[in-house]
Amino acid sequence: MQSVIRIGSRESLLAVRQAEIIRDQILSAEPDLLVEIITMKTTGDKILDKSLARIGGKGLFVKELDRALMDGRIDIAVHSLKDMPMEENPEFPILAYSKREDPRDVLLYRQGICKLPEHAVIGTSSMRRLVQMKKLCPGCTFQGIRGNVQTRMKKLETEGYDATLLAAAGLKRLGMEHVISRYLSVDEVIPAAGQGILAVQGKKGEVADWIKRIDVQESRSAALAERQFIRVTGGDCTSPCAAHAQVSGNELKLTGLYYNEAAEEYTVDVIVAETSKARQAGEILAERMMKENLR
Repeated sequence: MQSVIRIGSRESLLAVRQAEIIRDQILSAEPDLLVEIITMKTTGDKILDKSLARIGGKGLFVKELDRALMDGRIDIAVHSLKDMPMEENPEFPILAYSKREDPRDVLLYRQGICKLPEHAVIGTSSMRRLVQMKKLCPGCTFQGIRGNVQTRMKKLETEGYDATLLAAAGLKRLGMEHVISRYLSVDEVIPAAGQGILAVQGKKGEVADWIKRIDVQESRSAALAERQFIRVTGGDCTSPCAAHAQVSGNELKLTGLYYNEAAEEYTVDVIVAETSKARQAGEILAERMMKENLR
């Protein structure tokens, strides 16, 4: 009798596509398994008229899936790592990290324009994107916008925005690169911790062979460094810190953005370390930047 792996996913087209990517990797590693995708709507998907900071943060995208893991309705859950809270549930740890897709943010313009107007209205509900874009486009106005890719594209044409910001990874996974108007380099806008990486969350103690075979060590090292930086700085939906690690062989280069709320400004710094010390690198950089901002 074939074993069945039930993957939990949010209902959006992107979330399902991400679950399918992991499903295909599992089947490539273990062709005899049966893999099902079970979708559900999370609280974060239901409430679109308020910012995440006001309604409880990124945990609203995972708590229904956590409950399904707890109840045994699913065996694993697949998330965009950037949507997962920094504090992990020890009973449902991240078991594997996917190969990283393009980590950059991108701009989507409304139909009819090929560049941002001088006083453009840009839709974003991300404080991380907002503080960096204000420096990049100082003449622009920023207004909140939420929803999945399709919802935001519709709002772009109907609610008076000139542009909106999305992650390149999601658009590429959906085969929608053609809607991208401009890529923002990781130096122009530092991505969210974990951006472009898929996280496979499961039960504590899970040791299935296929888990080891889909886990990408380069992504794991980058994720550990980035998430530790955010964890130590206290960054969340209301505090727009950011971190991005580039891995080359056994070396990791971590760029961190620390936002000083009192001064309403941010600083950027870099640390280079061995991948075996990824988590420590995130902690050292965070503590160094926080200390410098106290001066």
